Amino acid sequence: MIQAGDRVLVLTDDNSRYLITLKEGSIFGTHLGNILHEEIIGKEYGDLIKIGRNTAYLLKPGIVDHIFNLNRRTQIVYPKDMGFIILMLDIKEGDLVVECGSGSGSMTSAFARYVGSNGKVVSYERREKFMERARDNVNQLGVGDRVEFKLKDIEEGIDEKEADAFFLDVPDPVPHLKEVLRSLKGGGRFCVLCPTTNQVQSVLETLSEEDVVDIEVWETFVRKMKINPKRFRPEDRMVGHTAYLIFGVKVSRGGEKV
Repeated sequence: MIQAGDRVLVLTDDNSRYLITLKEGSIFGTHLGNILHEEIIGKEYGDLIKIGRNTAYLLKPGIVDHIFNLNRRTQIVYPKDMGFIILMLDIKEGDLVVECGSGSGSMTSAFARYVGSNGKVVSYERREKFMERARDNVNQLGVGDRVEFKLKDIEEGIDEKEADAFFLDVPDPVPHLKEVLRSLKGGGRFCVLCPTTNQVQSVLETLSEEDVVDIEVWETFVRKMKINPKRFRPEDRMVGHTAYLIFGVKVSRGGEKV
């Protein structure tokens, strides 16, 4: 049963989407009319409600719905990149994942879901306001107990030394690559997110001198389709370039620990 304090995705007949945090006595305005929160409280996910003469469905929000409605001041990692990053880093139950920086907490939340109750995500952020906003967003998704936020610039060093995976999303990644590798266990995987080609080139040049193998660079594209069965075709607009993703695996040369 839906209760006060729950988050509900309201999907209308014209496919408009509204993510609402329910509060007794509150009203949410839409282009179709007002939604009284008390009309939703007590119902079940999947139920139908009326908005004026129109109908809408009450759905349980997924992580993508949360991501696009985050309180944020930074660019998010898009879902098209997020899923690929999780798979390429082989994130799984019980893993220790380190990331820098926290941003809006979107990638943090995704990592936290996949490491499970036995895993842990450590997120470094040097700006306190950004860290607190990311913490709030992660808590909204119900995975805050799996995340440790650290208010620290990674120029001062990374505390973790046996991480399974590392995600680096900072304006200038090159100065931090050695520290990233020191934090990973042997065979640990990393991803460096770079918006521009010159950053990718600099990262690749640096990695060529480090004990790293299986280096790959990817850019992802996806297209949403129109669902009219008689005029099935791609949507007129799509999300284009968001980031270049650089992946690699830490190794030890000659059996010596890196």
